[in-house]
Amino acid sequence: MATDKRVVRTSLLAGIVALYGSASGVAQEKGVTAREVIARIRQQVEVPWAAETVDTFKAGNPDTTVTGITVTMMATMEVLQRAAAAGKNLIITHEPTFYNHLDKLDVLEEKENDPVLAAKLAFIAKHNLVVWRFHDHWHLRKPDGIVAGMVHTLGWEKYQDAKNEHLFTIPETTVKKLTVDLKAKLSTHAMRVVADPNQKIRRVALVPGASGFARETQALEIPDVDVLLTGEPREWETVEYVADAVTQKKGKGLIILGHIPSEQAGMKECARWLKGFVSEVPIEFVPATDPFWKN
Repeated sequence: MATDKRVVRTSLLAGIVALYGSASGVAQEKGVTAREVIARIRQQVEVPWAAETVDTFKAGNPDTTVTGITVTMMATMEVLQRAAAAGKNLIITHEPTFYNHLDKLDVLEEKENDPVLAAKLAFIAKHNLVVWRFHDHWHLRKPDGIVAGMVHTLGWEKYQDAKNEHLFTIPETTVKKLTVDLKAKLSTHAMRVVADPNQKIRRVALVPGASGFARETQALEIPDVDVLLTGEPREWETVEYVADAVTQKKGKGLIILGHIPSEQAGMKECARWLKGFVSEVPIEFVPATDPFWKN
């Protein structure tokens, strides 16, 4: 009789262990969803979340279980292909995915029937990808997440102005020598320069991305700023302004890095930051390729 009781107790214990293991397996299989990852980002970014923002889901189901995270400057077709091939289904991108600031699907003449847009949407759906944009609040973070990443890649931490994160006092050099250094550190090949190549410089302003005429010229108007580094200025605005300044021998210069190279390192920094509070899935920074030819 005692033996029978031990058998019963052993069977009961085995059943409990099996049940617990099964439940645990289901919970483990469920994993973390894209929505849950973004909720953590909102908690960790330490910036009040704006009611109106472009930092939203752009494609896919937010309740999809995440298998891996690709962080990128721009969710180009190439980046999406690399993410899918690596088994990473959540793409966190800094810039738009669908060719306009708000990622609207009705901007093109043929709307969602446009062959390029349609192919991109089909690829996202086929591979169960989820795309979320992280732009406004990464810039609003203190320090600005994009600027922080760029400064680290350039190795300019010790040159940064204590009161203005966009200003730097570097060892005296020339515009030409600075462009060579920038090309090497930022792995860019399509830089454009408006300046006297032999102009000596020490004071540099960094205003990445497509910041617009007002912000770009505000930096240039600072009396001791010798050269502005930026991403994508308009030729009939900031470029013409600096061209005139060069003709007038005002001692100003402009180095156009390209939009992607001017901010890319900031999203590499974002991937590093994410790893501090998302540990369930692999996280990889995938750089967006500079699309312009080397010539």
